[in-house]
Amino acid sequence: MQHRVRAVLVTPNDTTLLIKRLRPGVDPYWVIVGGKIEPTDASPEEALLREVREEIAGEAEIVSLLHTIETDDERQDFYLAAIEKWSFEDRTGPEFSEEGRGEYLLEEIPLTTEAIDAINLLPQEIAVVLREAVERGELLAAR
Repeated sequence: MQHRVRAVLVTPNDTTLLIKRLRPGVDPYWVIVGGKIEPTDASPEEALLREVREEIAGEAEIVSLLHTIETDDERQDFYLAAIEKWSFEDRTGPEFSEEGRGEYLLEEIPLTTEAIDAINLLPQEIAVVLREAVERGELLAAR
């Protein structure tokens, strides 16, 4: 089973950092920063911090496990995390240099239900979880 970790990154601006994916022949969609756990990672949390460093050259502070999505072949753990500094220009993830992967754009999305509803955030289950967490005020507690 593939195990992935993702970081719902809350900024001091009351936004979250998402990656907008642009691929030929596919409608634009957004994903949460993260990736798969490597054998060299000491823990899921260490993998998450490594992914944040690779994908946005940022240092995050993990607050809590927010949600898990599990299917027959994959588990994704979504962590709530705070972040103050990042540099998308300094990213180092291997996926950014692979041919045919399309474009990756980092966007700050306001932590409002309207902003979350306005984008195609995948997987859809996490979009519902984020919307509900925004409505309860849970995400801003990560600041």
